[in-house]
Amino acid sequence: MEGADPAFRIMGVVNVTPDSFSDGGLFLDPAAAIAHGRLLESEGAAILDIGGESTRPGSRGVSEADELGRVMPVIDGLVAAGTGAQISIDTSKREVAAVALAAGATYVNDVTAFRHDAGMAGLVAESGADCCLMHMLSDPRTMQIDPRYEDVVSEVKLFLDERMAFAVAEGVAEQRIMLDPGIGFGKTLEHNLELLRRIGEIVALGRPVVIGTSRKSFLGRLTGREVGDRVFGTIATSVLAYERGARVFRVHDVAAVHDALAVTAATVREPWPPTNPTTSSTSSTT
Repeated sequence: MEGADPAFRIMGVVNVTPDSFSDGGLFLDPAAAIAHGRLLESEGAAILDIGGESTRPGSRGVSEADELGRVMPVIDGLVAAGTGAQISIDTSKREVAAVALAAGATYVNDVTAFRHDAGMAGLVAESGADCCLMHMLSDPRTMQIDPRYEDVVSEVKLFLDERMAFAVAEGVAEQRIMLDPGIGFGKTLEHNLELLRRIGEIVALGRPVVIGTSRKSFLGRLTGREVGDRVFGTIATSVLAYERGARVFRVHDVAAVHDALAVTAATVREPWPPTNPTTSSTSSTT
């Protein structure tokens, strides 16, 4: 993926929806959404994920026309503004993705992992776009109704491995694929925690792992905080996931998570501050 940060990449969330769980209705106006996207870019987002259909638990789908009407003015505006961030279209509909890609998006974030629309994998292959394949139990309307697994990590890993193999068989270059275990998508609190504990098993599949814990309800259950006050939990889970091998983070609070990961990455990669050969080892720090 060209231009990827060698340590991590942040995917900033730009929801153009009336009903998303955290920011629904805040950015329905295209000008507000474009300004928000530019702000997230300035705060460190390498990818801007533009979504016009909520996938929160219990949500219902929208028509292709409505979804396009929401996302395309934002994508067109970001492209016209000369954004340096990669534009991602968060959709499971082939036609929505096709229009977005033609307008300048270069990334498809499909929460169904190419299961909803049979033509999505072929479109991604033909366009050469990057993509994210996510695990989700059932669909948004029913995914949180008594989700069960024998071993959530093993089952999610098997699913992602199978969907990656499908994508490659359809012509998608493996180096274009990222994998998302789908925190909160058909998982209980314990399922989410187990995935975070053992995220290294998903990393072992060999592709960049995307983590999306931002402001989610399991953080509220752990901390007692409302949606807008869950940035500290988001930071904690992102840092832990980074240390265990995840490298892409889909978040609302870009600046806070970016800075936390920058510090974490510096401790993991090399000593800080870097050695300066022109500085005497006997220099005083008083």
